[in-house]
Amino acid sequence: MTLRLPIPGGGTRAYQPRTEPLAPAAAGPLTSRTVFSAAHVVADPYADTTPDGPAAVDWDATLAFRRHLWSHGLGVAEAMDTAQRGMGLDWSGAAELIRRSAAEARAEGGRIACGVGTDQLTGPASLPEIRAAYEEQLALVEESGAQAVLMASRALAAAATGPEDYLDLYGHLLRQAAEPVVLHWLGPMFDPALEGYWGSADLDAATETFLDVIAAHPDKVDGVKISLLDAGREIALRRRLPEGVRCYTGDDFHYPELIAGDDQGFSHALLGIFDPLGPLAAEAVRVLDTGDTAGFRKLLDPTVALSRHLFEPPTRYYKTGVVLLAWLAGHQEHFTMVGGLHSARSLPHLARAYELADGLGLFPDPARAESRMRALLTVHGVPQ
Repeated sequence: MTLRLPIPGGGTRAYQPRTEPLAPAAAGPLTSRTVFSAAHVVADPYADTTPDGPAAVDWDATLAFRRHLWSHGLGVAEAMDTAQRGMGLDWSGAAELIRRSAAEARAEGGRIACGVGTDQLTGPASLPEIRAAYEEQLALVEESGAQAVLMASRALAAAATGPEDYLDLYGHLLRQAAEPVVLHWLGPMFDPALEGYWGSADLDAATETFLDVIAAHPDKVDGVKISLLDAGREIALRRRLPEGVRCYTGDDFHYPELIAGDDQGFSHALLGIFDPLGPLAAEAVRVLDTGDTAGFRKLLDPTVALSRHLFEPPTRYYKTGVVLLAWLAGHQEHFTMVGGLHSARSLPHLARAYELADGLGLFPDPARAESRMRALLTVHGVPQ
């Protein structure tokens, strides 16, 4: 059946949904790249909540989605910005998410890394308070048995007076970390409060500070996650990392070329777009495991249009499209988000996300996806 999809500025156009999904190859371990999917949380639609109140999470559906990712050989990057960390999910909710997901990872034999930040701080904070907040979260993640991802801190961005404050604080955290961590550089397109991170708004100067942190403690840095949406900058930084320190691309615009790499190296991956792309992304990496770079690109390159759409400015609201696609794919029974974030994107934006995902064959049951999209359009007053 034909859907009438809204177009910006008014009116509708006809779209003919596909009838057959892709059939990804059988799951198995990924060998040539370490690949994490940052995973979303599923809200409890029956909870009587407010946008600024504590998040109400459907734990069964949330953990089931993580099992879905592990079943395809992907690692889970937990309690990061894809999980609405700082955009609907506070530290109390994130701490519970880390505990539950880490326990599930142990039971399933899945790989997990969890975000460590300072979001228990609710106002201006001193550097000692910021350090203590990081320490509290690092201790919880390590006690859970998960790998730690040291995330960028809004509080630190506000309190630091220059590069020396970053060098001192990160050095302290790395010295006390029990196992090598992932350092996360999240650009201001994902969170405007992180402008000037590493002590400078000049990205060249910030890069030098970032590299100085790594060079001082290479044995405590498993890798770095770069989320600047600048492939050239990531490649240049990747080539300067100490031996043994991985680069995990967080570039949701250029990930196929960065993961494929060149004759001087490649990036591993820690990506929010691999939440909706999980099975297809895993299949592509398995093709790459055989040495077939062209086959890898043939599978993954067509997904970039969807990713660029979901992550279009304001980029931080990409989570809305991710959760829409999870609902359409049958991973949850509703399109509701913690903090009311399901209202953060326009109906034309969501309709285009559906069209692009359907064209890629991402929905295991295209008829169900069509029916759910039709219901969403109808409740928004789009005649079908």
